[in-house]
Amino acid sequence: MALNFFDQFMSPTYMGIPLMTLALTLPWMLYPTPSDRWSHNRLITLQGWFINRFTQQLLLPLNPGGHKWALILTSLMIFLLSMNLLGLLPYTFTPTTQLSLNMGLAVPFWLATVIIGMRNQPTAALGHLLPEGTPILLIPVLIIIETISLFIRPLALGVRLTANLTAGHLLIQLIATAVFVLLPLMTTVALLTSMVLFLLTLLEIAVAMIQAYVFVLLLSLYLQENV
Repeated sequence: MALNFFDQFMSPTYMGIPLMTLALTLPWMLYPTPSDRWSHNRLITLQGWFINRFTQQLLLPLNPGGHKWALILTSLMIFLLSMNLLGLLPYTFTPTTQLSLNMGLAVPFWLATVIIGMRNQPTAALGHLLPEGTPILLIPVLIIIETISLFIRPLALGVRLTANLTAGHLLIQLIATAVFVLLPLMTTVALLTSMVLFLLTLLEIAVAMIQAYVFVLLLSLYLQENV
């Protein structure tokens, strides 16, 4: 039984062909394509309003030099939000529960911010490794600590997203299994447990949205340090 709980995190295959690519590309088809007409339907209007509001909030802490990242960061936010929310549907696969995918997203973006900082302002980028006014005896120790913390950033991004989504999916499956087991034995307890399951599902919807936002927000903060 314990092993079956983790079967939902296995990459789906069909006739030996991995379906990870299909799981990553199909959600983009759910979004309506904006047209050049003056009058749009409500779904396109809501989609445009959400993207505009998120982009404005994302660009608030960034310098004008970082505004060129608005398109890619907004696309990343929509991608993660779609993956996280669609993964809460029954009989679906959540690609963002895979650490390999999350690290594949976190490392290139983090590395791009570091390279931009080293190219545009190398003195300021290297200055983050040593705070001003540090005693001479602590300089080697602080440089090592700051360097380690710099390289841990992409790992923290990927592990945070993976751990939060994985824990939520496991809790939902555990409580749902308890409801089915208790239903023929103790109906009242099963109903109370189902209420807990409903509240947990609402919580996981919020977690799915918050984690996607936090992932992109931290990337924007890393970018702000190097722009």
